[in-house]
Formats: sequence, C-alpha cells, structure tokens
Amino acid sequence: MGSQLGSAGLMLVNSLINIYLFLLMLRFLLQASRADYYNPLSQSVVKITQPVVGLFQGFLGPVGGRFDLATLAAGFVLKVVSMVAIFMVIGVGMPPIAGLLIAGVAAIANAILKIYFFAMIVMIILSWVAPNASHPGALLVMQLVEPIMAPVRKVIPPLGMIDLSPIVVFIAINLVDGLVVGSLIRAAGISGALVGL
Repeated sequence: MGSQLGSAGLMLVNSLINIYLFLLMLRFLLQASRADYYNPLSQSVVKITQPVVGLFQGFLGPVGGRFDLATLAAGFVLKVVSMVAIFMVIGVGMPPIAGLLIAGVAAIANAILKIYFFAMIVMIILSWVAPNASHPGALLVMQLVEPIMAPVRKVIPPLGMIDLSPIVVFIAINLVDGLVVGSLIRAAGISGALVGL
C-alpha cells in the first residue's frame, strides 16, 4: 500500500513537472513565433514561468532575441534534475549522464511537438466554428502555428476553400515525434513515462 502511494506521488510530481515544462516551452515558442507579448495569455505564461527562467537569465542574458536560450535551458535543467531526483527517490541510483542529457533533449522536443499538435487541433476547430475569432486565445494559437504553416502553404497552396497544409504539418509532427523523439528515448535508455511521453 505504501509503495503504491509512493509511486502514485512520484507520478503526480512527474506530471506536474511535465506540465511546467510544457508552459516553459510554450513561452519559448511564443517568443520564437513573435506572438503578441501583451496578449493576456502570453502574460500569464510569462508570469508563471519567470521564477524559473529568471534564474537562468543572469548568465544567459535577458530575454531579447527571437530564441530565448534562458527558457530553453530552464526547461532542460528542470527536466534533468527532476529525473535524477526521481531515480534517487525510487532507489535506482544515478542513471548515466549521457542518457540523462539525451532524455532531457527528448523531453523538450516532445513538449514542443505536443504544443504544436494541440495548437493545430485548436486552429482547425476554430477555422470551422469561428474563422474570424478575435478572442485572445484564438489569436495566440494563430500566431503560434503561422511560422510552421507559412512554409508549407508556399509549397501546397490552398485549393479553393480547402487548405491541405494542416494535414501535411500533422504528418510531419507525427513523423518527427515517432522517429526523432522515439530514437532519442531508446538511445537514452530511460522510460518514456519519465520523459513525458
């Protein structure tokens, strides 16, 4: 009973860390896609993640350019440290450093792909139900996915009212997730559940 409670507690902690990693990567992608910083949802993500990102801004520099290295580093370190802590708590000991580093990269890649996956679903639903929505959430989703949609639209322009680019992006997300992230997880030798898959 005690061990079941303990493992349930570890699963909960791991899930909370994965949600926070998701928010950190959302902050990273919002800045990379130059989404509206003053959007209320952007501001919420920044406020929630700033305590951790602030620790890294001291030596990686303040947020400025398109790619926020402090946020990326914060997500990577948070995930690696949490995996080490979980391994120590369950009594397995320290996993190989190389495996941890690879698992950290896999966790970040997985979080980014999940964000794009869910944003694409929301964008598709919005295009059917409310194509001209002006809600802050809808605007943010559009700004987030546009940088990955625009290059695909150049290659595959919309056919009248039908835009095939979301299908191509979905297939690409699934391929990268299956091939790249899957390979990283296997190379790391660490359970996919711990990484966040």
